[in-house]
Amino acid sequence: MIRQGTFTVEPWSLREIALDLDLLAQSESVFALSNGHLGWRGNLDEGEPHGLPGSYLNGVYETRPLPYAEPSYGLPESGQAIINVTNGKLIRLFVDDAPFDVRYGELRSHERVLDFRTGLLSRSAEWVSPAGSAVRVASARLVSFTQRAIAAICYEVAPVSARARIAVQSQLLANEQLPPGNGDPRAAEALNDVLVPEGQWASGASAVLVHQTRRSKLRIGAGMDHVIDSPRDTQVEPQVFPDGAAITMTTVLEPGERLRLIKFVGYGWSGQRSLPGVRDQVWAALSAARQTGWDGLLAEQRGYLDDFWDRADVQVDGDAEVQQAVRFGLFHVLQAGARGENRPIPAKGLTGTGYDGHAFWDTEVFVLPLLTLTAPEAAASALRWRHAIAPQAVERAAQLGFAGAAFPWRTIAGQECSGYWPAGTAAFHVNADIAHAVARYVDATGDEEFERGPGMDLLTCTARLWRSLGHHDAAGRFHIDGVTGPDEYSAVADDNVYTNLMARQNLIAAAEAASRYPERARELDIDVEEAASWRHAAESMHIPYDEALGVHSQSEGFTRHQVWDFAGTPPEKYPLLQHFPYVDLYRKQVVKQADLVLAMMLCGHEFTSEQKARNFAYYEPLTVRDSSLSACVQAVMAAEAGHLDLAHDYLGEAALMDLRDLEHNTRDGVHIASLAGTWMALVGGFGGLRYRPGMIIFSPRLPDGLARIAFTVLFRGRRLRVEISHAAATYSLATGDPVLLRHHDEEFTLSAGAPQVRPIPPIAPGERPRQPAGRAPVQRRLNET
Repeated sequence: MIRQGTFTVEPWSLREIALDLDLLAQSESVFALSNGHLGWRGNLDEGEPHGLPGSYLNGVYETRPLPYAEPSYGLPESGQAIINVTNGKLIRLFVDDAPFDVRYGELRSHERVLDFRTGLLSRSAEWVSPAGSAVRVASARLVSFTQRAIAAICYEVAPVSARARIAVQSQLLANEQLPPGNGDPRAAEALNDVLVPEGQWASGASAVLVHQTRRSKLRIGAGMDHVIDSPRDTQVEPQVFPDGAAITMTTVLEPGERLRLIKFVGYGWSGQRSLPGVRDQVWAALSAARQTGWDGLLAEQRGYLDDFWDRADVQVDGDAEVQQAVRFGLFHVLQAGARGENRPIPAKGLTGTGYDGHAFWDTEVFVLPLLTLTAPEAAASALRWRHAIAPQAVERAAQLGFAGAAFPWRTIAGQECSGYWPAGTAAFHVNADIAHAVARYVDATGDEEFERGPGMDLLTCTARLWRSLGHHDAAGRFHIDGVTGPDEYSAVADDNVYTNLMARQNLIAAAEAASRYPERARELDIDVEEAASWRHAAESMHIPYDEALGVHSQSEGFTRHQVWDFAGTPPEKYPLLQHFPYVDLYRKQVVKQADLVLAMMLCGHEFTSEQKARNFAYYEPLTVRDSSLSACVQAVMAAEAGHLDLAHDYLGEAALMDLRDLEHNTRDGVHIASLAGTWMALVGGFGGLRYRPGMIIFSPRLPDGLARIAFTVLFRGRRLRVEISHAAATYSLATGDPVLLRHHDEEFTLSAGAPQVRPIPPIAPGERPRQPAGRAPVQRRLNET
């Protein structure tokens, strides 16, 4: 686990003031740079030592068979896994023939800083070789938001007190040896030697390699070019070999002199283009980057991020750790989706190989709400990827015997990649999650072109699945049986409340879209009878409720199950999935992650305030949070129920998921959904933001541990700023036409240049709910800085 103090607490950066080799893999994840297309883990420049080397291209994967001891119909036959493509980060340094390696000699100082405003990862070190030669090394790297195929490094070396012969070797390296898997089912098994060399070219200070993946047949090009600044003559020698290229620069430096190297790295890939086509794509990207120059790339990066922070920043007064963490989270979420351009947003972004680089429902439920209100073009891109893989989802539904589309539980290219059938087959709620994200995006942006096109296609194919999957009973109630909801400790259940309520939204949204766009409805073969059947199913949807307990049952019969023995479960037995068989978990009242509580957050109008309070109190003692997706949801609903300090505690857990490595798997990549959930907990929890058709509602309240929060959201071409203190909320419209808002129970119209202040009414919550033994979140009031 990353200890408190590993990183200094600063509002706009993440600073590591000493190198801890035991935490190298975790730091590589949190220091990763990406733009949604290209990702580099935060490995040391010299490449060794490392926890997990990683260079990734979104959508580039290798296939592998999924073996089964007992094959069964409908199980996927092959999986997909993100691969480590050609590493362009490598810059090896030799000082009087001694390789710079932090494990040898004396490392006098070492610092790394990730600056959220510039997008730069900077490093400085002073090192003495085993032979006594001292040098200072400084580097800065970026992955460009404006030139999506480009990354760049500025590398400088200077002797400290004596003349030194310096050799800097800049490399491209494919098929790096990867560490073995660790047995964690959330991690990926290493795929080695998957890149087949096709061509190598080098000239002067530049080189390009082209490889093809062994089974998925994707062609990948990687190239590098350099600008060298040295006070003395420098010998430059290029070399290429099947899996690599090296440009070696050698000179002699006196104290006070330095060698400065600018390295441009470009990537390209395709499943269709020829070898010359991919090679020339890389050369062109490098040429454009060199024309822009290092200073130009820095200026473009700062301009891009200035614009992002102007519309996305969240200010937090009273909890310095959360202030740093929410900006860290916003930066990583932007990196995961900014330039994905119709590619998925994986659960780990492009920061590691956790979950094999797959995208899940996390994207639509946790990440897209943030992007929709801060970077809507990135949200639209992720939804267009779902639209692009809809044909595979239609095939999957047909394979399972249903109409419509059955979107995959986990995938990269569109095919289901989970061999665990209760999730890969029965977690149909992903369909409704996608439809929910479509509806929220359209409502927040007013993007009618998207709604008529990809949006309506997605709403239609998902709605058709529900009508095919569900059935009416003799009393006319509509049931959806045999499904797995968000809580993976309850599988193949009947009438999961979350699934049913989200399916209801899906069916209604599809029917309304068909009514708004009759021509498109005809193109999609939606007739009056089909649309009416969607509405009828939605209206008659069965929602389980336990009258005796006065709470909603997570699924039919859930509340009559035996309660898990929490008191008898020691801390070392968590997460439960690694220590107990699923057959035991499935028949007990134990919740891995917010399920019914998530339904209350996304479908709040389906519950009364009293029902929300009782449900929240009932499910808190059952929820163990063995998933990083849970704390942020519990934060939002705790705030709505008036348990503001508890909400603050859950906010801290979501915010520090990776900066403290709370799930013990940050080494495999950061948790993009939990990082987005930090924003959700602040804006949706303490800001009380909720949607209604054509309107945003705010019900703000702050815990004692926070003095103020402020944030901006984009809504239908408007830039709306909200500032919240304990006493009042101030609403300001920076740009756009007047907008109708609701503050608690009061509606008002907000105009540009005329801020409005509204008092915050008090709330009297009931008794603070308890959590399972040993599973309460850490109290923030005791940890404020």
